[in-house]
Amino acid sequence: MRLNVKAFALTCGVFWGLTILFATWWLLLFGFEGQLMQHLDHFYLGYSVTPIGGIIGGLWGLLDGAIGGLVFGWLYNRFAGVPA
Repeated sequence: MRLNVKAFALTCGVFWGLTILFATWWLLLFGFEGQLMQHLDHFYLGYSVTPIGGIIGGLWGLLDGAIGGLVFGWLYNRFAGVPA
């Protein structure tokens, strides 16, 4: 079975971007410190555990997830022996 690489990359990007966004907002809503999420500022420029920082992290997550999905989908098709 051939994997549609573009669709998979978009799906991974949207999923990871929304995960970062909602995880940040969840921490803010319930007043947790978010020690694990605070470490994302080392990877995503402009990210912080704030409402705007959640949006910035979501956009970075969209890009990061899409690149990861693109690489994974390409490798899957390559190693599964599926013709291009």
